[in-house]
Amino acid sequence: MPKLIEEQFRRHLAWTSDAPLGLEVVRAEGSFLYLADGRRIIDFISGIAVSSLGHRHPAVVEAVKAQVDRHLHVMVYGEFIQRPQVELAALLAAQLPPSLQVVYFTMSGTEANEGALKLAKKHTGRTKMIAFDRSYHGDTHGALSVTGRHVYQDPFRPLLPNVEFLPFDSVAALDAIDTETACVITEPIQGEGGINVPSDAWMRALRERCTQTGALLIFDEIQTGFGRTGTLFAFEGFGVTPDVLTLAKAMGGGMPLGAFIAAPEVFSTFRRDPPLSHVTTFGGHPVSCAAAEAALRVLLEEALPARAVEVGRRVRTRLRHPLIHEVRGRGAMLGMELASRAVTERTVRRCLERGVLLGWTLHSNTLVRLAPPLNIPFGVLDEALGIILESLGEGVGESGRRGD
Repeated sequence: MPKLIEEQFRRHLAWTSDAPLGLEVVRAEGSFLYLADGRRIIDFISGIAVSSLGHRHPAVVEAVKAQVDRHLHVMVYGEFIQRPQVELAALLAAQLPPSLQVVYFTMSGTEANEGALKLAKKHTGRTKMIAFDRSYHGDTHGALSVTGRHVYQDPFRPLLPNVEFLPFDSVAALDAIDTETACVITEPIQGEGGINVPSDAWMRALRERCTQTGALLIFDEIQTGFGRTGTLFAFEGFGVTPDVLTLAKAMGGGMPLGAFIAAPEVFSTFRRDPPLSHVTTFGGHPVSCAAAEAALRVLLEEALPARAVEVGRRVRTRLRHPLIHEVRGRGAMLGMELASRAVTERTVRRCLERGVLLGWTLHSNTLVRLAPPLNIPFGVLDEALGIILESLGEGVGESGRRGD
C-alpha cells in the first residue's frame, strides 16, 4: 500500500515543484509528524504557521467532532444564523479595537486579501492600490497583483492595473500614497519576503499618511496573527490599528479558515449597488469556525502569545554559530540567515534527515524560517535546536559567502 500511495501521488496530484518532499504523514500529534517509514519529525514550521497549538489539539478535535454531529454546510455564507460563525465572530471582536468589529469569513488567506482589496475599492470609489517590495499576499490574481516579487508575477501578466510598489520601511516613500489611493496593503512583519520587521516610526507614519489621504490601511496578518509575534495580533506590538485586518493560517486551529475584518460602515458598502457585492459558498464553514473558536480560547487561556516571546528568546540564545549570520523576527516568527545558499540547502536537508522540518522561504536563498508551535514543550524545542546546531557544525569549514 505505501508504494501504491506514492505512485498515485506522483501520477495524479498536481505538484507545486519538480521535487516535492514526498513524505507520507500517517499521524500528527502535538509538535510531531509521524511518517509511514516509521520516522518521527519535529514540525518546526507548524505547517507554515498554521498549527500554532501543535497538531490535533484536544480542544480543537473535540470542537470539530461536536460540530460534525450538529451540521456541516447548510447555506451560502451570510444568510442563515449559524452559531459557530456568530460565536467566533463575537469572540474575535472582543479582542479587537472598536473600529474592527465586523467579520467576513473566508476559506483561506488569499481569499481574505481578495475580499479586502474589493472592499477598499468599493468603499472609497478609488482604484489605485499600493503595496511593498518583497511582500507576499497570495497567488490568486488580485493577491498576486499586490505581491512584490516579479518572479512570481511575470508568468501571469497582465495582472490588476494601477498597483504601485514602494520600498518596505521607507518613510520618505510614503508620499506616493495620495487621495487617489484606495488602499495600502502590507504585512506588519514580512514573512516570505525574509522575516523583515519594520521600524515603529515607519508604521506610525504609514498609519498617519493613510488617515490624511483617506486610503484604507490593510494589515495582512495571515502569518503574524494569533500570537505568533508575541501579541495576539502583530499590529498591537506597533501601537498602530489598520482599517482592515486579514487573517487565516493559525486561525482555524488546523482547519481551513480565513477572515477580513473592518468597521460596520465600511462593510455596509458590500450590501448595496449591487447587493451581494462579495459572496462565498464555503467561507466560514461551521466546522472550521467551531475549531477556530476552540483554538482561540486555548490561545487566550494559556497565554500563548507571551509564551511565543519566551520561545523566541530561547531560540536566539541557543542559535549561535559561525555560519549563522543573524536570527531576526519577533516572538516565535523568526528567520535564521545562513552564510550561503549551499549551506542553507545542506542544513535544511540534514535537519530533515535527523528529524527536524525547517522552512525555506520563497524569497530568499539563505533564510530559514523558524515557526515552532507556540506550545512546543521546551525539551522538544531544545532537541530541535540541538539538531540544527549539529547539522551546521558539520559545515563549519564551508564557504561563508552569501548567495553561493
